[in-house]
Amino acid sequence: MALDHTEPTLSARTADRARRKGPDDEEPGAAETTAAPGGLLAPAAAAPGGRTSDPEPAPAMIRLPDRPHADPASLLRAHGCWYPSVDPTGEHVAYICDRGGLPQLWCGPARGTRAHVLDADPDPVTELSWSPDGRWIAYTAAPGGGEHTRVLAVRPDGSGRRVLAGADPAGSAHLGCWTRDGTALAVTVTRPSPAASEHTGPGHLARDTGDGARGLPEAAPAAWAGRGDPATLLGGGTAQPTARPSPAPGPGHPAAAEADAARPPGVGPARGGGLAAYLVDPDGTNAPALLLGEADAASLRVCDVSAQGRFALVRRGPRGHREALVLDTRSGRITFALHVADGDPWIGRFSPDARTLWLRSDAGREFAALLRIRLDEDGRSRDSHVAAEREGSGLDLLTVPDHGRQALLAWNVHGATQLESVDLPATDAHGAIGARHLAELPHEVVTRMAPVRPGGLFAALSGSARRPGVWELDGAFASSRAGWTARDEDAVPPGRDPVRPVGLRCTARDGLVLGGWYYRSPDHDPRRPAPCVIHLHGGPEEQERPVFSPLYHELLGRGLDVFAPDVRGSSGRGRSFVDADLGAGRFAAIDDVADCAAHVVALGYADPLRLGVMGRSYGGYLTMASLVWHPELFRVGVAVCGMSDFATFFAGTEPWIARSAAAKYGHPEHDRELLRALSPMSRVSRLRAPVLAVHGEHDTNVPPTESEQFVRAARARGVPAELLTLREEGHEFLRADNRRTYRRAAADWLERHLDGSPPP
Repeated sequence: MALDHTEPTLSARTADRARRKGPDDEEPGAAETTAAPGGLLAPAAAAPGGRTSDPEPAPAMIRLPDRPHADPASLLRAHGCWYPSVDPTGEHVAYICDRGGLPQLWCGPARGTRAHVLDADPDPVTELSWSPDGRWIAYTAAPGGGEHTRVLAVRPDGSGRRVLAGADPAGSAHLGCWTRDGTALAVTVTRPSPAASEHTGPGHLARDTGDGARGLPEAAPAAWAGRGDPATLLGGGTAQPTARPSPAPGPGHPAAAEADAARPPGVGPARGGGLAAYLVDPDGTNAPALLLGEADAASLRVCDVSAQGRFALVRRGPRGHREALVLDTRSGRITFALHVADGDPWIGRFSPDARTLWLRSDAGREFAALLRIRLDEDGRSRDSHVAAEREGSGLDLLTVPDHGRQALLAWNVHGATQLESVDLPATDAHGAIGARHLAELPHEVVTRMAPVRPGGLFAALSGSARRPGVWELDGAFASSRAGWTARDEDAVPPGRDPVRPVGLRCTARDGLVLGGWYYRSPDHDPRRPAPCVIHLHGGPEEQERPVFSPLYHELLGRGLDVFAPDVRGSSGRGRSFVDADLGAGRFAAIDDVADCAAHVVALGYADPLRLGVMGRSYGGYLTMASLVWHPELFRVGVAVCGMSDFATFFAGTEPWIARSAAAKYGHPEHDRELLRALSPMSRVSRLRAPVLAVHGEHDTNVPPTESEQFVRAARARGVPAELLTLREEGHEFLRADNRRTYRRAAADWLERHLDGSPPP
């Protein structure tokens, strides 16, 4: 790849900054202190105790002791690398890798082989971002593998490690963007909500309603929204900004809502709970600055700050109701709001002059497209139009480098990725986007893009024949594997080839077209039906994609086929398909599982007497639901981190997760009867098939009690049931030894009950 060497190298930039700041780079002198763009940060001395003038506590920085550099003692040959972020020179790449047994922060040369771990703590890393000035790498880690994360920063040589936000184990924090000059990092922190604690506190008990089920809380918190119509829950209470509603958009003309002049209620300093976004100086010279807060929030992330610091792009709202907000950091006003798509949280960027906003949005359309929003000098929308779109395909990922001359677009085409580079207009005129260059990818799916000037990128790729890895694509999109990424031939043990899936389409009983991927065990005669496991993804807005799954290959090695469908509610097929399971539509999603099983039986692929069902998260819920709604169909089940009763789920989950879940499943008070009817515990008396439940001990997304009560109810009725609790894991299983234990336990359970003997 040709690189632009007009900027100094990483070491030269660091040395230059050291000369400007003095010998102690940790504590520059007061005379050298400068504010972030727009004057957003003030010297720490101006805010005693490291706080802003706001009475709410700001994130507290904690410096961690430097330790001798040491890579993990044992390294896995078959490993994954993902989430790349490149230093400003393009010579070094930071990334997440599980080569040492769990996802950790690594750094290596762009075109070399010798990479090193930068944080050897046993806390899984989930996101990272290299600062634009090259001095820091910020990342999110999950202490104990749980759901309460914290944001840290470390220098590229592994020194200076510190916690920037989320040090309080009762709270949580996650990454936002860097300011364009790298002097400050946006972080979002959670705060306990008094309203939420009324129904989620450890002392709360749901009402017993018989048949092993537990009823919903007696009272929902006052901040919960009302239901807007039979299928859609609108956000509500004081959590919503009072922007004027968006008018119905016409074809190709997505509408924007411009806010009132004052900061709207609920968007401002978060008082009494919710989420708050701050700008934090990793050097500790300037006090954290509050950008905005939201009481009773479902999500809040700062995705970009304009070059001069005047505006911030924020994504907020629950699933299915995400919004892009433009915040005027000087006045605190919301100047623009527009619906944006679910999926990747990095929804867009400002142009260098902040007069154009590029957004990934599905406002008024079935599939997400690239929108161009022209802004005036006050951040209000002048006009907007669709800059790039694909018929029948959505925009999965959008990356716009700081220079703003190019955009990298990753399109979801039937589950696989098509990647293209688009030249953007250089001025504020109505110019169209420039020529597109379609990339030929060595593997099916792109999960992250990190641009390098001029015109290249490092991309995290995954596919059915490889573990996740990082590849470099030059300006012409010629690809080469990074030297520290595992080879494709190491994806599976020697002597076994990866199984490439076959795409299938089937029709639900109400006529809705479903789809999925079928994996055929190589040990079976293709002319004879085989035992088959229906595997259900989470979300429910996730999508089954043709990527390498060690779990699937464990099952295939045991002689079990796998069919992984996208039932209604899944992404990748348009907004109508995603919304088709809202409200009472979830009953149809449960029937979709049965219809998918019937389809592979009708094709002659699956043996109707040897069908199993399993899934994780929402897929775990759907597994339990399928076992009690269709007890005659499935012979065995494995439910992983699934919700067994919506009453106890809402009572025990995190407040911000509950708010987002309400928009998807139903209101915990207004829809209590619907939620009870949809809960597997309400029909557990119909359970016949043996069930294995698996859960992480630190899961605060779906509490472990959801699995425990289902297993207890099964055993009380004489149904074989077991619970596997994985230590030091949360909602995701991230440690190699635990993932191996889970795969083998699930495969053992399924193989035992699908071995060909007569069903009980």
